[in-house]
Amino acid sequence: MIKQKILSGLFLTLILTTCLAQNSVNQFDNNGERHGLWAKNYEGTDQKRYEGNFKNGKEIGTFKYYKLKDGKSVLSATKVFNEFNNIAEVTFFTSDGKVVSTGKMDKKKFIGKWLYYHKNSNQLMIEEHYNDEGLLDGKRIVYYENGNVAEDTNYKNDKLNGVAKWFTKAKQNIRTITYLNGERNGLVINYDGKGNKVSEGYYKGDQKTGVWKYYKDGVLSKEKDHGAN
Repeated sequence: MIKQKILSGLFLTLILTTCLAQNSVNQFDNNGERHGLWAKNYEGTDQKRYEGNFKNGKEIGTFKYYKLKDGKSVLSATKVFNEFNNIAEVTFFTSDGKVVSTGKMDKKKFIGKWLYYHKNSNQLMIEEHYNDEGLLDGKRIVYYENGNVAEDTNYKNDKLNGVAKWFTKAKQNIRTITYLNGERNGLVINYDGKGNKVSEGYYKGDQKTGVWKYYKDGVLSKEKDHGAN
């Protein structure tokens, strides 16, 4: 009889503990704001969609987000929130757990520096910068898997601005274009794969203007006047 009472007590304790644990998830504070640990599953499944902690309606600490793969939840992103604003440190993952990209978000906007990685290696693929409005602003560099620069461009308010350069895997410059507010506006030089000039001239308002020079095997072969814009 004593043994049965002990077992009954343990069983009741287990049930109460489980209920309390379940009741501690997805709770609200006195003002109706989400508070404490929250977790949601994909509708109609027992597979997790996200989990993280709220403090009086504000995300705090690390949130984990999941996507379904073959009917199972796999981690797709983490966001680390602070107590003072909506900015989060974000990391996106492949289904195999490899880092895809890292950076900061202000709600749904990308801000600051973002890094993207090649699919089959840990080599950096893209570095780009966003302003506080979530627009590309500043230098954007694309890398080959061997680490050499493929593109070196500049942006202002989401538009190409300034000198942009493209390169081969062997570091050979193949194109240089000057942009202004997303349009070609200034000197443009095209090269072949050996570093010889193919053509050069100026753009204005995204149209060729003035005298353009054309080369064959690096030697000037003709000139063409495209007039003034």
